[in-house]
Amino acid sequence: MTIRVLLADDQELSRFGFRMILTEEDDIEVVGEASDGEEAVELAARFRPSVVLMDIRMPVTDGIEATKRIVAADSEVRVLAITTFDLDEYAFGALQAGASGFLLKDVRPSELVAAVRTVASGDAVVSPRITRRLLDKYARPLVPPGGDRARRASAVVSTLTEREREVLMAIAAGLSNAEIAARLFVSEATVKSHVGRILSKLGLRDRVQAVVLAYETGLVHPGMAS
Repeated sequence: MTIRVLLADDQELSRFGFRMILTEEDDIEVVGEASDGEEAVELAARFRPSVVLMDIRMPVTDGIEATKRIVAADSEVRVLAITTFDLDEYAFGALQAGASGFLLKDVRPSELVAAVRTVASGDAVVSPRITRRLLDKYARPLVPPGGDRARRASAVVSTLTEREREVLMAIAAGLSNAEIAARLFVSEATVKSHVGRILSKLGLRDRVQAVVLAYETGLVHPGMAS
């Protein structure tokens, strides 16, 4: 099945580079290009891409707001946020808005292609350790303690079993499935099963959203040792 990609970046040279890389692949088609967030929202509704490669800092409407609107309008569309720096408060905002992860603009061509395929398949592409660095830096000021969103999230997390909570905390601490398996003395298949149940119970799409939720509920917090 062909993966349909929408490019959203205010820099024409960046869009050209991404297009050149992606169109070399037989299973990927670039269906449109947007130069700002407002245009990205419009084109996403028109073309219904599998993946939107979304620059975060754009004029008119930024990538965070565009991501929020695109995901709200069509839950099947996946968004990959693009940022220049790996510690960028805008990147965290994009994750909260519903992006399935983020890429650095200097990503290698092979990594870009792999990321698009991974997100199109329904998984997240952000390295858990990079996600944790973002959350450690920005989660506390961006998630007010005791807010309505945090209280609702806590009520949902309370439905998890003790083992599922352990796995969720390990995900938020930046551990891979293999590392979680080693820590809990279980198989990777068992961990994968736990992760699937956690996402299903919490109504989340991927590990990125699970990490954000763990911080919002206070299950883990910035600076917590893994």
